[in-house]
Amino acid sequence: MLRASWLRASLFRASSPAVFLLTLVALVLSAGTVVANAEPLPEKYDELVGVLQELSSPGGSLPGSNDFGCRPTAEHPRPVVLVHGTTGGAQITWGAFVPMLKNAGYCVFALTYGAIPGPWPISAVGGMRPIEGSAQEIGAFVDRVLAATGASTVDIVGHSQGTIATGYYAKVLGGHSKITNDVSLAPLWLGTKALGAEKLPGLFDRFGLPDTAFPICQACGQFAAGAKLVDKVNAGGTPYVEGIRYTNIGTRYDEQVVPFTQGMLPGLPGDDVTNIVVQDGCEKDDSDHTALTDSKRAGYLVLNALDPAHPREVPCA
Repeated sequence: MLRASWLRASLFRASSPAVFLLTLVALVLSAGTVVANAEPLPEKYDELVGVLQELSSPGGSLPGSNDFGCRPTAEHPRPVVLVHGTTGGAQITWGAFVPMLKNAGYCVFALTYGAIPGPWPISAVGGMRPIEGSAQEIGAFVDRVLAATGASTVDIVGHSQGTIATGYYAKVLGGHSKITNDVSLAPLWLGTKALGAEKLPGLFDRFGLPDTAFPICQACGQFAAGAKLVDKVNAGGTPYVEGIRYTNIGTRYDEQVVPFTQGMLPGLPGDDVTNIVVQDGCEKDDSDHTALTDSKRAGYLVLNALDPAHPREVPCA
């Protein structure tokens, strides 16, 4: 860091306006160098990190994320956009992954989509409104990131509802040309059957209700197995779009995507898909649905999916 004594001395030595301005320019440039070489962000693989950050900075951004002055490097030419799941948020969900990705050299961005309109803390809880609108929010955010960074495409890391919302954006709204990697944690490609959720679409049809009729959480009926939106994303027999490299990361202990294999779908010829179960090669990993977003093992699997040319050793814990 710049020493305060050096700063004061430099300014006092400026004996003319011209020298003073040149000194200020030098200081600004020096400060920029200091920021560029800043200490790595602390990495804590703990679900409370994001929650505490939201409490301390309501509606803000995690340190290391949403720097719209960030420019991708040749090593990591695409910004990474993080897309949370139901009841998640830009800070709540990604307290572990933002510093990990930022320290690895990525420009990292995260949004809160689909929140019920209202004051904080209501505004911090996303993934509640219809997925069609949420997918549009994701698309608008991707456009903003691309415009700011100058990149041609983004890589997306989604969790739970964020995977099928991204799938809707890519396949139905035509966003596929703006995505290179789609990494999905606890993906919902075929919807969930948890607690008999697969019965909801028929129940809604029987009473003439839309699939957004689930109380409070309008999106919750839309990712039930057999829901109309799920069928739209899987039109043609696959949720995948040519040109995107997909990595699905699931857990056998997922209690919300049931069975977890609903998201572990092989691709059709021409699809680029890799399915990974965190317990494969690490039987003692007991991560559940939510824990995938604060698991170091899952995090390193994400890093390897984003940059397969430079694989890291994936920890087992």
